[in-house]
Amino acid sequence: MTQHRSTTGPRLSAETVHASAVAIDGRAVLITGPSGSGKSDLALRLLDRGFTLVSDDQTIVKKDGERLLASPPPTIAGKLEIRGIGIIDVERVENIPVALLVELTSDIQRLPDDSRERPILGVELPLITIDAMTASAPSKVALALDRMGLRF
Repeated sequence: MTQHRSTTGPRLSAETVHASAVAIDGRAVLITGPSGSGKSDLALRLLDRGFTLVSDDQTIVKKDGERLLASPPPTIAGKLEIRGIGIIDVERVENIPVALLVELTSDIQRLPDDSRERPILGVELPLITIDAMTASAPSKVALALDRMGLRF
């Protein structure tokens, strides 16, 4: 995950991460991966499953006590890039607690360690690794959020 900007202050800690984010039932999923790995495509397929867009490609993550909140940068709020179509306007939400981190790769372990976590701003997030190009990717994200996502 690439950190682009970090801000800290007496009570504020935030960074902009190279990630798309979607949310459902008050919990956000950060989707990370290299350019072209399918972040926006997976976000679009999750929108079809009832998720709402937080942000596409860049997400502001702010620390709020012991949790992280995800929001879009103002310049791209409510925008989703769909390859072959362009940038479209979609419904969005902001300041949603981050419950799960999804890392996109084509190198998938068959039986990964269930306790994988990755810290962002000092907060450990549950981590799954999936291939965004598989048909089951949205189902895997929804199942992982339900099974191992943080509860708020």
